[in-house]
Amino acid sequence: MANSVASLDLYARVETLLHNEEAISSLYGSYLKVMDGLTFDTVLDVGCGSGGFLTLLEKVFSPSQLKGIDLSPVMVARARDRGMDAEAINLCEMKGQYDVITAVFDMVNYLDKQTLSSFMQCVAARLTPGGYFICDINTEYGFDEIASGSFTAEDESQYLVIDSMYEKGIYRSDFTCFEKRGTLYHREDEQIVQYFHTVEELTSAGDLTLLSHIPLILYGEESDKWLVVMQKGVANEI
Repeated sequence: MANSVASLDLYARVETLLHNEEAISSLYGSYLKVMDGLTFDTVLDVGCGSGGFLTLLEKVFSPSQLKGIDLSPVMVARARDRGMDAEAINLCEMKGQYDVITAVFDMVNYLDKQTLSSFMQCVAARLTPGGYFICDINTEYGFDEIASGSFTAEDESQYLVIDSMYEKGIYRSDFTCFEKRGTLYHREDEQIVQYFHTVEELTSAGDLTLLSHIPLILYGEESDKWLVVMQKGVANEI
């Protein structure tokens, strides 16, 4: 089951209600720490969202080419408003190569098993020889113990309800958003689906070599994510 553009656009519109800025900042810091030890000149951020990580990469590393892609036109518009080079396009439809490709904040978990395999092949095709792919994936603890349950939030114009459940490797979030339009509220319902992947599945899905997988604790008391670092054209695992 693939997430529709409509569901991703709804997530984009309610993102500020989720109040996960601290976790995102911590995750960004983990990426920057890894990237600080690499040699690169060009970066592609897949699932760039509203461009927060792109602006940080520009500030910290000033790569000669920095591009973001996302399937949500709403997110891409926000990234462009920040002055970022962003495009609403699928990775597998792109041309060119990059020294580093990132997929931040469980972007890979939005791919089902079949799509994951083709995605990893496209990652390898878009990397320069010796280039790096860095992503984070949720652990089962992150899905089942941290992300499952009910959540509500509101501001002056929106009221959001999220009901989430993890079962047999699939995490489903039902979003119900009431948005004020004039004197009336408009209701919108969408479901976002994510899939549990092991580090081994990620490694076997493409032609990249696993360099490291780093446990991250963003929300709970145990590791709720793995930060995975892979490289193109390396014969032996480090």
